Amino acid sequence: MSHTVLPRTGPAPALRGRIGAGFSPVPHRYRLYLRADCPRSLRVAAALTVLGIEDAVATTVLGTGTETGTLVGTGTGCGTEAAGYTALRLAYEAAGHHFDGTLTVPALVDTWSGRVVSDHTPDILDDLHFLAGHPAFRKAS
Repeated sequence: MSHTVLPRTGPAPALRGRIGAGFSPVPHRYRLYLRADCPRSLRVAAALTVLGIEDAVATTVLGTGTETGTLVGTGTGCGTEAAGYTALRLAYEAAGHHFDGTLTVPALVDTWSGRVVSDHTPDILDDLHFLAGHPAFRKAS
């Protein structure tokens, strides 16, 4: 019996997972994918520093895209679609079987499952605030 895969007729599903609701707050479990020329990525990077959790959440800063390929997105400088972003592509594919949407940054990835938790900046910022207040993330005095 052969299986037929039908093309998606609607938009790619939104990746809006939340830490504390399905993803546990554990130090060194998460990785952020950011881009230096993306205003939303800069907001997330600033929040990491202000909250003091930059050592507990890994960060990968991707290239601007000029050296890795063509960028696709909303015109804000935050969409990414290039061959050099293999790890991010794999995280998106792990989040949604045969994910064929556009890769975007910032993206919060669960390194245990290899899946994108969220690529929605307000949710990522809320999750970082949640992590900063969690006892496991408090620095020893």
